[in-house]
Amino acid sequence: MYLIELLGRIFLSSLFLVEGINKLFFFQEETKMYMEEYGIPEILFFPSSFLEIVFPILIIVGFKTRFCASIMALFTITVAIIFHTDFDIEMQLIIFLKDISIAGGFLVVAANENRYLSIDNLLKLKNK
Repeated sequence: MYLIELLGRIFLSSLFLVEGINKLFFFQEETKMYMEEYGIPEILFFPSSFLEIVFPILIIVGFKTRFCASIMALFTITVAIIFHTDFDIEMQLIIFLKDISIAGGFLVVAANENRYLSIDNLLKLKNK
């Protein structure tokens, strides 16, 4: 069961980690243009890239997991609402539902205390 909890955090976070790295290092201009098409100012590119890289890493290692998972859930819901609500396009509906499902996964992580294989657990055991 210990490994399953860790794998869940890795699987849930991997999409954001890979996409954040890709956006930051390979698709920066394309991403900024896409954001601006939806009225999102370019200045938010770097904070969102930071969030997509750092918070998933923290979730994977299990540090401040509940907080990070809560922020990632809010971020994912926000992205779904801003970028994927043109339900006349079937793919947009699918992406919207995928994002909402991922946000649900983050909420499950946020609602449950890391019991094993996490920095949060190590710190908790150390303080006992």
